[in-house]
Amino acid sequence: MARARNVPTLDDVARKAGVSTATVSRCLNSPEQVIERTRNKVMSAVEQLGYTPNFGARVMAAKRTFTIGAIIPTMENAIFARGLQAFQEELHTRGYTLLVSSTAYRPEIEAEQVRSLVARGADGLLLIGYARDPELYAYLHQRSIPALIAWAFAPNSDQACIGFDNRASMRALANTVISMGHQKVAVISGIVEGNDRADGRLQGIKDALVENGLDPSSMPVIETSYEIESGAKAFDQLMQSPASPSVVMCGNDVLAAGAMRRARELNLSVPDDISITGFDDIELARILTPALTTVHVPHREMGRRAAAELVRMVEQKSVGVSEQLESSLKLRGSLKSLN
Repeated sequence: MARARNVPTLDDVARKAGVSTATVSRCLNSPEQVIERTRNKVMSAVEQLGYTPNFGARVMAAKRTFTIGAIIPTMENAIFARGLQAFQEELHTRGYTLLVSSTAYRPEIEAEQVRSLVARGADGLLLIGYARDPELYAYLHQRSIPALIAWAFAPNSDQACIGFDNRASMRALANTVISMGHQKVAVISGIVEGNDRADGRLQGIKDALVENGLDPSSMPVIETSYEIESGAKAFDQLMQSPASPSVVMCGNDVLAAGAMRRARELNLSVPDDISITGFDDIELARILTPALTTVHVPHREMGRRAAAELVRMVEQKSVGVSEQLESSLKLRGSLKSLN
């Protein structure tokens, strides 16, 4: 009981700063509404006293928990790390806390996590891609929980999204690959079932083949999990097939790193003996030798804008505004021209 009496209160902060309790509350909840000099006095008092706001009271007053949930497919590689970091940073500036969970690319786990985050009072959710049971969207809609899609963009979708066009991005890379003289294309793809991003990228390569008068049905494709070892094993399988590709296009940089490692083990020079490309432009792509040709995804900008839009959806009870971000090609040493 003695310890409880020593816990600083809102009144203590107001008294030390020489302001009203209402001013303290505004400084903590809406600092932009308080002039800088007053705000500095209040925050100094908060720090000196070690005051912690009453979260329960804030929740009751605002009828929000100031918590956002993000459900990502995996934490085992850096594909989502940069975007999620920017997402968290932007949420923090707006007074929100982030809860993150991962699904291991299993839709039944994602459904469980959605319900768990909603039960814990998440004000909104960030979801990756569109491919999920429509009943899950209906569940969120019924409970008025805003959900924003990232890492994908579909202009005709009813679901708000901040992302990029996976199909068009990979089609642009494939067209460049073909224009450099590569007609024997093989693909190491992520598993497309339940993953619209992987499927879009694979379809983008097929689109480019058709546009250039090539037959996509003859293109070797191996679907596998997003791991370096999986990329290595898939590359090994491709090299053992009768068809000898001049380029292996990978569904992301992690798979490409595995393919490049296995190429070295097989004494194949990249790009002299075979070219390899990736997708995402994570840091790994730039430190590989040779550096990896890939598609640059604006991960940080996507994360920042997604956070801003999702907070707006929560606070204004809005359906959200979709925004397409542009990807770009990064032509590096792993791709050789045959012309």
